[in-house]
Amino acid sequence: MNMLCTIGLGSNLGDRLGNLEAAIRALLAHPAVSALKTGPIFTTPAMLPPDAPAEWNIPYLNSALTLAWSETPERLLETLKQIETALGRIATDRWGPRPIDLDILLFGNEQVATPDLQIPHYGLLDRSFVLDPLLHLCPGLVLPNGEPLLQRARALPGHAPLWMGILNLTPDSFSDGGQLAKPEQLVQRLGAYDEAGIQILDLGAESTRPGALPLTETEEWLRLAPALEIIDKHYRNRLLRPKISIDTYRAATASKALAKGATVINDVSGLADSAMLPLLKSSDCDYVLMHSLSIPADKNVVLDKYCDPVAAVRGWAEAKLAFLQDNGIALSRIIFDPGIGFGKTPQQSLALLRRCHEFLDLPVRLLIGHSRKSFMSIWSQRPAAARDDDGIGISLRLAEKRIDILRVHAADRHSNAWLAAQLAA
Repeated sequence: MNMLCTIGLGSNLGDRLGNLEAAIRALLAHPAVSALKTGPIFTTPAMLPPDAPAEWNIPYLNSALTLAWSETPERLLETLKQIETALGRIATDRWGPRPIDLDILLFGNEQVATPDLQIPHYGLLDRSFVLDPLLHLCPGLVLPNGEPLLQRARALPGHAPLWMGILNLTPDSFSDGGQLAKPEQLVQRLGAYDEAGIQILDLGAESTRPGALPLTETEEWLRLAPALEIIDKHYRNRLLRPKISIDTYRAATASKALAKGATVINDVSGLADSAMLPLLKSSDCDYVLMHSLSIPADKNVVLDKYCDPVAAVRGWAEAKLAFLQDNGIALSRIIFDPGIGFGKTPQQSLALLRRCHEFLDLPVRLLIGHSRKSFMSIWSQRPAAARDDDGIGISLRLAEKRIDILRVHAADRHSNAWLAAQLAA
């Protein structure tokens, strides 16, 4: 009988990504493995004792995977140890740098307590570098102590955001239109995002800035299709690759993108297309539900100036989530975005940012997209393309507030700044 198992992976020595990939390939080749699914990669500070040598302070790449295993837990542990040895791991001091670290986190619902093996893993509930990759792999998981994974991951002080890097394919974007018009420019951006460990690539082919002209479905797809081909070619030989998100409010476009490998629909309209629900029912993709009042954004269509914007947006979210759940869409697939800058005055957008933690009790992951937006004109007259310093400052604050996903331009700069802040903490 196959058992669904969860494995934690880590590497902070040598070719870290290559080590993780090699371990996964070895597992895929094992006859007891019949299915395997990987989670995102997080770059995190090493967990060290107070007296650790300075040369041990090397950031880890951490991830998680699930696999169907047909043998015993002990046999799985033996297999993982064999893979570690084959990839160059040797006996070292505890917490020392290592090319690969493979741990059994869960083995179905089984519990094991022997001198050599403890399942659930003894550090499962207390380590962000374990729970954060697991959160985006199994977002609906209930932990062995009965606590929802989403709730537990956010409760830990090291909870890290998932970085969603914006890839605008539009010539008329409000901040960086035309920058990715040529294939080599897109490949260069992918390289920068790879270097910084960006976990989601969000492709948008139609501008939603105020005054933007809507595209036809055909026009939108003609911009997206070549970019999807370039991305697929770029990652063709990689098992661990970023998720692909399609920023569209058209179900037909989203359906084509899913067929080309996308796994996230980023719907800025909040289900305006009636065909979106049947598409969600027929797929297993994640879905970003964003609050907005008009697409494209219209500065004259905003929330009532006397309302509490957090209460208004929350009420909308609760109604939409109930609708989706009533129609059979698991809340573990939903990511809620309060829609900074869409249907809000600058002051209302700022209020949503300041109070975004008030959405954390919703039973879904939370995404904030604040990058380069016009609400920053409250304190800055810099043009949109020059607002990254402001955006990075906001990102660091949102990470402190336990926001799960941050959607930003220049995502490599945001991610690098966050990691530096963690290393200096």
